Amino acid sequence: MKLISLFDEFLTDTVNLNKDRFDKLENSIDSLKAFIQNSDWEPAILDFSAQGSWAHKTIIKPLPDYPFDADLLVYIDPVDGWEPKDYINKLHNIFSASGIYQEKLRRFSHCVTIEYAGERKIDIAPCIKERIYAETYEVCNRISNEFEESNPIDYTTWLHEKNRETTKNNLVKVTRLVKYMRDIKGNFTCPSFLLTTLLGMQVTDGDLLKETFPDVPTALKILMGRLDDWLQANLTKPMVRNPVLFTEVQSNAWDDVKYENFRNKINKYRNWIDEAYDEDDRGESISAWRLVFGNDFARTEVVEKASQISRAANESFSLASSMFVDLVERVKALGKSALPSGFNSLPHMHKPRWRSAGSQLSVQVRAFLRTNRDSPRLREVTSLDALSPGRWLEFCAFSGNGLPFPRDYVVMWRVTNTDAVATRNNALRGEFYDSNTHAVRTEQLSYRGVHMVEAFLVRKLDDSLVGRSEIFYVTIE
Repeated sequence: MKLISLFDEFLTDTVNLNKDRFDKLENSIDSLKAFIQNSDWEPAILDFSAQGSWAHKTIIKPLPDYPFDADLLVYIDPVDGWEPKDYINKLHNIFSASGIYQEKLRRFSHCVTIEYAGERKIDIAPCIKERIYAETYEVCNRISNEFEESNPIDYTTWLHEKNRETTKNNLVKVTRLVKYMRDIKGNFTCPSFLLTTLLGMQVTDGDLLKETFPDVPTALKILMGRLDDWLQANLTKPMVRNPVLFTEVQSNAWDDVKYENFRNKINKYRNWIDEAYDEDDRGESISAWRLVFGNDFARTEVVEKASQISRAANESFSLASSMFVDLVERVKALGKSALPSGFNSLPHMHKPRWRSAGSQLSVQVRAFLRTNRDSPRLREVTSLDALSPGRWLEFCAFSGNGLPFPRDYVVMWRVTNTDAVATRNNALRGEFYDSNTHAVRTEQLSYRGVHMVEAFLVRKLDDSLVGRSEIFYVTIE
């Protein structure tokens, strides 16, 4: 499903840089401009300009405890006799002499950086106009002491033209989403400037007339599909040049290992995106999108649906609905038939992340009641048995003939809580967990409600899913 409104909410509430942070950034930039203009830094200042994600409108909210970056270019005339390192070092000296900025100051190869207590970082880079040739710009590498040609204005124009081809700023929105995915996954490397170029390259002339990108999820599916196709066609690291500056090879940010990993991860996430987009069931689709973007996607709807499962059950069955306090009482009276439609595919249940093998093995789950985690078993319980809180259940996975699985398999457990009490305790879960010992997991009975436990059999050799159990329902009074 597209779930367009949920994507809009996700971008607004989670991905986009919020207004308070953006206002603080603007105020800090204004102060830095004034400081540089009023300092005795020798170069003649021609202009200031946003650069990078800030200029491209692809800046995103940082992960907790991480600052966000903004780039400020200072366009200047060349200074006779200055080497490249002088532009950076002498700008650094100006800030270092300031009581306001000296504790916030850092210096890198091409810029000086002002850090605001882990909240935001502003990189200030001198950009020299027409040092040798007309209409040329250069930045300074103080480490190699070289001038490096740059073309930030034309690059921003190129990107904005690509964005217009997608209508409704969909290229910008997709770039933000993919950057967010990169940050929360943390398992592939691609600097923002390279990622922005790669996604922009996937927009072709005529997309606007064809209305190729009518909404955000469609744009995400198509652009990631095109990017994956391009990556799969390039088995080894390709040369990706700045589209407006031939001499700048952006793909130098990768080595061969990083490229191969990026190529594999984009292929995996492209398939996940396609599955989420093509899924017709709303709950299953939300769950699939959350596999891509994490638990903040559709969080409000997910929590509301899980917390109100008893109400959903009452609304599903008109017969004598008022006689049941909640789903626990209904299940105790009516058994499995009392479960409402969609109960087994609640959106907070995480999708399996393993590739499914062709043939599937039978997986059975048995459960044993214990007084505490390490006490002897009291008795075996069956699915939907009403149990008292405070005790423990030991879940064991067996093959179809009742034998243990060999050690070349592992059993992962999906544990899903539902209803109001688990919601109030921020314990809806729905994630996958390791076995405590081989094919065994022990859980405490804590929250009133009807909950679910499932066993997933994974083959170690190729990390593929070769079997899964039926749901074991745990009813806690």
